[in-house]
Amino acid sequence: MSINLSDYESGKKFDGDYSDALIAVQERLAHIQVAHIVHKKRAIVLFEGWDAAGKGGIIQRMTAEWDPRNFEVWPIAAPTADELARHFLWRFWKRLPADGNIGVFDRSWYGRVLVERVEGFATEAQWRRGYDEINEFEAQQADSGTTIVKMFIHTTQAEQDERLKARLDHPWKRWKTGADDYRNRDKRGAYLDAMAEMFRRTDTRWAPWCAIDGNNKKAARIAALTAIADRLEANIDMTPPPLDPAVEKMARKALKG
Repeated sequence: MSINLSDYESGKKFDGDYSDALIAVQERLAHIQVAHIVHKKRAIVLFEGWDAAGKGGIIQRMTAEWDPRNFEVWPIAAPTADELARHFLWRFWKRLPADGNIGVFDRSWYGRVLVERVEGFATEAQWRRGYDEINEFEAQQADSGTTIVKMFIHTTQAEQDERLKARLDHPWKRWKTGADDYRNRDKRGAYLDAMAEMFRRTDTRWAPWCAIDGNNKKAARIAALTAIADRLEANIDMTPPPLDPAVEKMARKALKG
């Protein structure tokens, strides 16, 4: 499928009661996590998108009702010297979820064909080879039973600029912005070209991309969380686990009823 990011820029407000919708989808996600724990299934949910697009806010709300023992959020920054000395996927293999767990990646291995491509951190031969390496890596995970959810959160330049300004002006948000935000901003055209090729080359049947209009934060959160829930539910048995008769008998006796 070809994703055109210009189709995700309307910024339409959420049509409904945001609080009620958020509670409902969080409850749904909580049940989905239990199903993964009970059935010992693995899942990966990864997020890519522009700086200040709202990835962190979506992740915060996605995991709000999850048991912390069975998920991990991985904020992906520049690779360390130790990681640079190995294949670029090595650091992600170490972070893959175990049975019954969900791994959440705030940025991911797609850095090879996005920031590393645009900023020149990878050679042209390396990032061109990266598409096949990524597709094969994801196919290996899917073939072993891991559900892969790939989210891209898009914002217009105007909306991104407003959010970056807010980070400068708000003393408790300044930590979230740095020089890279503005260097990357100046290369938006190059990033859009890289994103278009990324979608074209890595939108596969086993790991499809889902683009979200991030220009309205509340609408984006509900749309993203619903899409994630849909994808995860499609790959797991959502039947609640039966009550063990022996445990029930013991419990009824102990609780006297």
